[in-house]
Amino acid sequence: MNVFVALFSGINVGGNRIVKMAELRAFFEELGFANVESYIQSGNVVFKADAADVVALTATIEAAFEKRWGFHSRIVVRDLGWYERLVTENPYPEVADDHKKLHAYALERAPAVAEIAPLSERNSGPERFEVKGDILYLHAPDGLGSSKFAEILPRTLKVPGTARNWRTVLTLLEMARKA
Repeated sequence: MNVFVALFSGINVGGNRIVKMAELRAFFEELGFANVESYIQSGNVVFKADAADVVALTATIEAAFEKRWGFHSRIVVRDLGWYERLVTENPYPEVADDHKKLHAYALERAPAVAEIAPLSERNSGPERFEVKGDILYLHAPDGLGSSKFAEILPRTLKVPGTARNWRTVLTLLEMARKA
């Protein structure tokens, strides 16, 4: 069995689209996945599956989720190798200890150079970012909540994804390695 991490977007935010983690774990088990664990309320699930195709796996989980909860949540599913690469290729190791200022965006696909260029043009604050394949790393020295750049990032990049702070990234990697 392969180890995967599912990152949900837009659940349990601001009291909307509430999904209890115990119910989400049970849902994954009902789908036939093993060693299911969740981390914090924002929708992070580590699990094992016989599948190898993350695109098909994502589509299966998204469709079943929407049927079960009655709303769509974008889900990014990646395997353990991807997660290990996310951590080892961090272009900002000097700020990795400041978990609230370093974030990784798991993107649905690698953006084209022409899609990334507008981000550079719009980045007028203290933030630094780098895109490596389907991962966008963001160092927001004043925190994500204060970042004007983080606000415009999704609509400027136009490649869907979901962000996690570095503490969550490291915790999910540790969970995935233990799975």
